[in-house]
Amino acid sequence: MDIPTLEVELALRVQGHRFVAGLDEAGRGAWAGPVVAAAVVLPLDRSDLEQALDGVRDSKQLSPLARDQLLEVIYQTALGVGVGVSAPAVIDREGVVPATRRAMRQALVRLLPQPECLIIDHVQLKSVLLPQVVFPKADARSLSVAAASIVAKVARDHLMSVLDERYPGYGFARHKGYGTSVHRAALVELGPTPIHRMSFAPLRAQLWMCPGRHTTLYSGSNSPPRKRS
Repeated sequence: MDIPTLEVELALRVQGHRFVAGLDEAGRGAWAGPVVAAAVVLPLDRSDLEQALDGVRDSKQLSPLARDQLLEVIYQTALGVGVGVSAPAVIDREGVVPATRRAMRQALVRLLPQPECLIIDHVQLKSVLLPQVVFPKADARSLSVAAASIVAKVARDHLMSVLDERYPGYGFARHKGYGTSVHRAALVELGPTPIHRMSFAPLRAQLWMCPGRHTTLYSGSNSPPRKRS
């Protein structure tokens, strides 16, 4: 398991950037639900910061219980946390990468203190006029980005649990909108919901037939087919 450090943050601190924000997203590859982004500013002057955030890792390497426990530690330790959300309609209209950038910009707007430099996992924010360090798997190398990955993941998982209650039968609380076999079976049985990303190839390209109906999976009309009662 990769252990993120403060190497990048402290190098930026030496360059004069007091407030450095790590950014990451959750849900970019899902078939349903929003993309959620988070930005986290850590107190880089704190000598025991790595010890205080012991256990913080790329969210994909952690169990749900560990993420929930570490989320509290992150909020107690960080100078600031911001969260942004791009809805499925935005993803379908703009594309998932622009929607991810939109969510990241929202997270930055909601972040106090405002950062002077950014560390981002993979996605460059060209419209944000701040110095940026962007590289793949930043959530495995940068402690700030790893913290942001946990915040984004927990926030999105909570949203998907709420959406599971609104759209029962799809298993959103279980698979979080990703393309699992359970999700596929629910689509065949029930058809899509308003939170499905109809621009995504698995939904756009395939004709999902609802049993007993002559209706294919919604693809471009103003409203999806209703669920079976």
